[in-house]
Amino acid sequence: MVCAAVAAGLTLGALTAPAAGAVGHHARHGAGTTLPQAAPKPDTGSPVRVNQVGYLTDGPKKGTVVTSATKPLTWTLRAADGTERASGTTTPAGVDPSSRQNVQTFDFSKVTNEGKGYTVTVDGKKSEPFTIGDNLYSSLRSDALAYFYHNRSGIKIDADLVGPTYARPAGHDKAAPHRGDTDVPCQDGVCDYRRDVSGGWYDAGDQGKYVVNGGISVAQLMSAYERTRTTKGADGASLGDGRLRVPERGNGVPDILDEARWEMEFLLRMQVPKGKPLAGMAFHKVHDKEWTGFPTRPDQDQQQRELHKPSTAATLNLAAAAAQSARLFKSYDPEFAARSLHAARTAWAAAKAHPKILASDSDSTGGGAYGDQSVGDEFYWAAAELFITTGDRTYAKAVFDSPLHRDVGALFPRGGGMSWASTAGLGALDLATVPNKLTAQQRAEVRSMVTKAADRYAADSAKSAYGVPYAPKDGKYEWGSNSQVLNNMIVLATAHDLTDKPRYRDAVLRGMDYLLGANPLNQSYVTGYGERNSHNQHHRFWAHQLDHKLPHPAPGSLAGGPNSGLQDPVAKEKLNGCAPAMCYTDDIMAFSTNEITINWNAPLAWIATYVDGLGGGTAGRPAG
Repeated sequence: MVCAAVAAGLTLGALTAPAAGAVGHHARHGAGTTLPQAAPKPDTGSPVRVNQVGYLTDGPKKGTVVTSATKPLTWTLRAADGTERASGTTTPAGVDPSSRQNVQTFDFSKVTNEGKGYTVTVDGKKSEPFTIGDNLYSSLRSDALAYFYHNRSGIKIDADLVGPTYARPAGHDKAAPHRGDTDVPCQDGVCDYRRDVSGGWYDAGDQGKYVVNGGISVAQLMSAYERTRTTKGADGASLGDGRLRVPERGNGVPDILDEARWEMEFLLRMQVPKGKPLAGMAFHKVHDKEWTGFPTRPDQDQQQRELHKPSTAATLNLAAAAAQSARLFKSYDPEFAARSLHAARTAWAAAKAHPKILASDSDSTGGGAYGDQSVGDEFYWAAAELFITTGDRTYAKAVFDSPLHRDVGALFPRGGGMSWASTAGLGALDLATVPNKLTAQQRAEVRSMVTKAADRYAADSAKSAYGVPYAPKDGKYEWGSNSQVLNNMIVLATAHDLTDKPRYRDAVLRGMDYLLGANPLNQSYVTGYGERNSHNQHHRFWAHQLDHKLPHPAPGSLAGGPNSGLQDPVAKEKLNGCAPAMCYTDDIMAFSTNEITINWNAPLAWIATYVDGLGGGTAGRPAG
């Protein structure tokens, strides 16, 4: 039905609404669909599951085989020319609860000979090919970061940087209908004036821009850079000026900060101006009045854009991100740093004055709702960032008085982890790693919370037959589960930075294995990486599945991943009855499992930078 509608030239906004990164935050359509009684068996290719990109020379090298056998089997590692390089026996692991598959595991970590085209054969079945080497992840780091330039609003996407396939005119600029995002009215009853809210990144498959999703995303990009300034041995050269695909390259500012600034400028524009009701607060979001049809290139969007009611959560996202921006830009652009800090302080004061202006889950016409009924985590995060930047004990008191402080489970939830709706952990990570005025004892306490959370995630990885550091509540995989895996990996990587304990690093690398093919579906969830990679993710412009004149998603785009909720008609039809880790299909309209978003690519970029450093990679990928 979807494809027929597109072929007929009909828009699909009335048929299905896309997800912005969390269950319950977009409108749902397709109720009443007749569902099969059980999920059809997906085509998973070889039963031998490996990281389809490869393994670091000195890192763990593990895989999984799906088999009915209950006794150990022989595995054989072969080079590209077919010669045997290693062999051993598998270890039966029983039925994996995430997939309901009977599996066995194998370990070839002792092999350190670099090479391409390795395969593992078990019981006559051969894996996808992979590489063993050190410089495995520099292109993934570059591509994952280029995702943000691709999805910029208000600027031409230059073929010299991304190639002709992905080049496009500026979306929602002054030339667009209704002057695009340069002159946007509020929804009825929200305000009586108009705002320039141009710039920023399109959030996801839709073309909305959301402060609460932009906040965590820009913070994690800035943190990827800040880590290179605060962590011994971390090299920031690969994120520096002239190393990434941004038009500002060559301006003397690290390219990753140039990209972050594009979003920060938008977030600053979303602040309610002085003299207006709720001054200092931040508008929750801006997007089309109705759902944008499929497919639609941003510059061809004909709809009126609207600002939605300010919220406390959005305001605190602005306060936290702007405080971090202030300290990072101080040496590059003192004026912008001062403007950021002023906005952060103003936003904090406004949120304290209006602590219960909560975004509603019902505001989901034309864009994601991003409803949030609990903002204690945002208060904690904002207070932490403001304290780190200013040293003001008022903000320190807000951190220590928070009921979340010293509650490891609240800061770093075991089931899900950090997300746009659970941001306190961002503040705790920065308090643990960025120089600040905590006492030595206070710093030790925060670091202990980080390592305790990492211990749990490492234990989850060790327990899983697929090595994934993710153990969701009730075993059900969440919307955007891959981002949850990655955010848990950030906690593990930070614990490794703090302690140098290999088990934290190994759990991160096992998480990469899972994301890049060593999983129950034998699916790499990153476009362009691995033999069986996702390439039909939910996006208005990268919509090749619907219109072959349009491109697939750009390399380095992370699919949301398995989602037990199946909140779209395609997933319901294809996946009903699926085991949690099998609830995924690479279909553009299966938005509840296959959307791409800034807050999923941000942790991917953070982790890709980290693992690239583990392999000694520092070279940036050439522009274009």
